[in-house]
Amino acid sequence: MSAARHPSRVAETPVLPERGPGPVKVTLTVNSTEHALEIEPRVSLLDALRERLHLTGAKKGCDQGTCGACTVWVDQRRTLSCLTLAITCEGREVTTVGGLAEDGEPHPINNLPLTRIEDRPDGGLYIGALARMSDVAEAPMVRERFPLVREALVLGAFAQLRNMAGTGGNMVQRTRCASFRDAASPRNKREPGSGCGALDGFNRGHAVLGVSDHCIATHPSDVAVPLTTLDARVHTEGPRGRRVYALDDFFPEPGDTPHLEHPIEHGELVVGIEVPGMPAARTSLCLKVRDRESYEFALASVAAVVPMNDGVIGDVRPALGDVATTPWRARRAEKIPRGAPAGREVFERAAREELLPARTTPLNAFKVELARRTMVRALEDLL
Repeated sequence: MSAARHPSRVAETPVLPERGPGPVKVTLTVNSTEHALEIEPRVSLLDALRERLHLTGAKKGCDQGTCGACTVWVDQRRTLSCLTLAITCEGREVTTVGGLAEDGEPHPINNLPLTRIEDRPDGGLYIGALARMSDVAEAPMVRERFPLVREALVLGAFAQLRNMAGTGGNMVQRTRCASFRDAASPRNKREPGSGCGALDGFNRGHAVLGVSDHCIATHPSDVAVPLTTLDARVHTEGPRGRRVYALDDFFPEPGDTPHLEHPIEHGELVVGIEVPGMPAARTSLCLKVRDRESYEFALASVAAVVPMNDGVIGDVRPALGDVATTPWRARRAEKIPRGAPAGREVFERAAREELLPARTTPLNAFKVELARRTMVRALEDLL
């Protein structure tokens, strides 16, 4: 639904006569077809579409208007259907992703040969951009050689989304920042120079590393964190032909240009992700910490590879997620444990060093200690 050029928002609520509290008759026009329903006024548009009309293109993710999985069009405006009452859409045109299909067929991009997961001679992998997250997670070579990638995929989103979401799309998804998705809030990511509504707003889940005066939004991709640990590269095709990007170049910090989230140009398409071979990655993990185990975005996550040789730490590779504006390779922390005997003390020193540049707000200051503890726990779990 990226063709819509307006910010996601809750549908503007018209003035309605008093109705309810019991079921009321409503006629919804969805994908150019009228549907007569009898529903309670409190029923969301999302629940009406999924439970009553069995139109499941809009997904129930966070149910808080943050993840964007429920997005539909209402009168050609992108709308968060989980936060919109169905009765407010009477007399308006609702379009789901199914209504965008031509003759009931999905967009032809799904026919591109980009779903394969291929072995590479060095023991690495090449993952097609349209390979489903669930397929990548269950691929034998991923399970055996790169468990941190599998764990990040399994811990991301929920089964319904993992069975549909492409790995390439997960890498370049837009931020979950509520100010970014709120049409009434200033957001430099959409309108450069308009300001950052999150700086003085509700920013409990926002970044503490890589932030600037223009943006503090966390990077949303789960799988990008372990891929950063593994020095993965993104392959694209476009007017300039094949291009390959290191992840550090693909995901820049916001600085004063937060609207430039990646270097992809018009007409350029992510076609695959190259993961180089790394024998040490067989001993790796991805750890996520969140408010609840059921579907919820993480407050902090760590992907780590810790090679050991006779009790001595080798080329340790930790990366942080959900606390930074990019998938954050913890390079300050990497230097401290190398060549040292494994133990909690050296891991704590490494974690403290990595979080020294953190810049916090009163609401998200707890993330510094949470990230530090999460990193120490992840590294200790790999011993």
